[in-house]
Amino acid sequence: MSAANNIEKIKPQISENALRVLEKRYLKKDENGTVTETPENLLWRVASEIASAESSYGGDVNEWSVRFFNIMADMSFMPNSPTLMNAGTPRGQLSACFVLPIGDSMEEIFGSLSATALVHKSGGGTGFNFSRVRPAGDRVRSTSGVASGPISFMELFDHTTEVVKQGGTRRGANMGILDASHPDVMNFVKTKTESAKLTNFNISIGVSDAFMRTLAEDGDWDLVNPRTGEKCGSVRASELWELLTESAWKTGDPGILFLDKIEVCNTVPLCGKLEGTNPCGEQPLLPYESCNLGSINLIRMADDRGEINWDKLEETARVAVRFLDDVIDRNNYPLDEISKMTRSNRKIGLGVMGWAELLFARGVRYGGRESLALAEKIMGFIQETGHSESEALAAVRGSFPNWEGSVWANEGRKMRNATVTTIAPTGTISIIADCSSGIEPVFALAYRRKAFNDETLIYTNQYLEKELARACLDRAAILEKVLNDGTLASCDVPRHVKDVFATAHEISFAEHIEMQAAFQKYTDNAVSKTINMPNSATADDVRRAYLMAYETGCKGITIYRDRCRESQVLYMGAGKEGAGKNEPKPEGKRSVKRRRPSNLQGTTVKIATSFGNLYLTLNLLDNSPFELFATLGKSGKDTQAHTEALGRLISLALRGGIPVKEVIEQLKGIGGGQPIFEGGDMILSLPDAIAQGLEKALGETVEIAREDMCPVCGAPTIHAEGCLRCVSCDYSKCF
Repeated sequence: MSAANNIEKIKPQISENALRVLEKRYLKKDENGTVTETPENLLWRVASEIASAESSYGGDVNEWSVRFFNIMADMSFMPNSPTLMNAGTPRGQLSACFVLPIGDSMEEIFGSLSATALVHKSGGGTGFNFSRVRPAGDRVRSTSGVASGPISFMELFDHTTEVVKQGGTRRGANMGILDASHPDVMNFVKTKTESAKLTNFNISIGVSDAFMRTLAEDGDWDLVNPRTGEKCGSVRASELWELLTESAWKTGDPGILFLDKIEVCNTVPLCGKLEGTNPCGEQPLLPYESCNLGSINLIRMADDRGEINWDKLEETARVAVRFLDDVIDRNNYPLDEISKMTRSNRKIGLGVMGWAELLFARGVRYGGRESLALAEKIMGFIQETGHSESEALAAVRGSFPNWEGSVWANEGRKMRNATVTTIAPTGTISIIADCSSGIEPVFALAYRRKAFNDETLIYTNQYLEKELARACLDRAAILEKVLNDGTLASCDVPRHVKDVFATAHEISFAEHIEMQAAFQKYTDNAVSKTINMPNSATADDVRRAYLMAYETGCKGITIYRDRCRESQVLYMGAGKEGAGKNEPKPEGKRSVKRRRPSNLQGTTVKIATSFGNLYLTLNLLDNSPFELFATLGKSGKDTQAHTEALGRLISLALRGGIPVKEVIEQLKGIGGGQPIFEGGDMILSLPDAIAQGLEKALGETVEIAREDMCPVCGAPTIHAEGCLRCVSCDYSKCF
């Protein structure tokens, strides 16, 4: 495709939400934290940096800079966050996804641990398959000892992730995979249900076709020692399956990766097997591979009625493929091994976002037959166009170096990229593009979002408002209910309106899976999606979902049953916070405030915080916590005042009979702007420090599901695209 002449830059279309996110995380700042870059400057910085690769192939750098700028300024396309953040900066690391090898020796394991720290520091997420690590209790010849097993080493990687901030701003994310044939697989499945370990990991079981056949036959499944390659036991396939689905029902982990289905789509089999994926599971990669991702905003490809402009979609897809191929050349990779492997296969992943809005505009229910047919048609078109553009680039630039022996070589097709399409998470970039995430449905038709100066704004779905106006329905009364519930469930509207505007938990798990399968049919890599289930879903529903995902051709599946973790709070409507309206409220059973005697005994502990050392004195009355004094050393007056106020309020609560455990549960896990790592624990904020200090004084730990709270603003999170995302402040754990 030749560059058009006299093309001019368009004016960026930046929404209020997008501006807030850009200022917070993407725009350049000076040493005082003052923003020094406009959104237009950012897009031009990215576009011109990526287009500079064109000079190596005879392309016009200026014209391609404008083309790249325009598809971003129009919000038609956005690359993954590291590209937006780092292109044209000294860091220059542009990839979101990495897979690192895990061997069985200490040298290999700690080598990968070091590589992990460097990848996380650069802003990337990592995936690992721990199946080569010998099982716990196995022989270690060099020391005449016994092995600690893969789970113990995963904990080491987890702690490292806790320490290293991703891209200097947040902790990274990991995917940990263990094959179903590993002797430690049963304990691996239980890691999230029996402990608070691996909080920085998504975990998945690698399942083969052979296992699924054994399950169907209700047979015994062999467990194989990876050190010797010999059978070392067996388990009923149904027993493992039962444990897996029960665990997923309870916690959302583990997910499943269908490894044989993934390997069938390995376009470079001579380079190795696809045994690992990135944290959200959509990008199977070989060891040391990275992938550069970007997404087309589908609602920008359509008119007000949702009719697709196929010419615009083709043009956008072709420019996006070229952009992503140029990213490979301009990338500053964190390791030489990653640079070599990535440039040898040149994998890219072009996907979509804004799918929910497109269906709203067309008046089509998510998961219905019409929506599934449209999904296949659109993704089929994008894949065909993407492959065509990759061939066109190969004609000028040459095929990827490992083309010989690839699937493409066997088909006689010169290709620039080993893979072209991926449905990736778009948590933050979809906010910038002002659309819904990936191929997910919306989670609420109204929601709160934090704005500047801690102001909370209320948003309602614009397509719903248009439909209410079109149908001459009682807009004010309906929106009042939507603001309270987040859905149309209790509203007096026609059935078809409720169908079209169904939210994630009103869509059956079968419809979720069918949508994932429809997009997977025309996606080279995989699809990032969460199969949301209501709290009332049963373990049998999870079993049926896993089987359905396998039978419909999905490469993996992640399910999440709403409120399955004890402390998770559903955060749907803009009119409610905390527990769902149908959940029982605590009874008014607090005892009368106790009087303080003149003498009390207690314990004083010291906790390091980013504001100085925090000294907590917990006094007891009748062997029960009675009052707390909190003092912060070397802090400003305001910070000390806040600390003293917390101590007084906690003392008031304790004297009023509120159990100290409930106080800890309320404070523990609250995130702040300056977390630190101290004594093996992460101190997120002053409230979190007080909670951990209380635990230290009591000599016991109060377990909470910390990952269900946003570490940035403390709001509840939702599970979407295989990861956690905050609907209040735009934080996401994995991207």
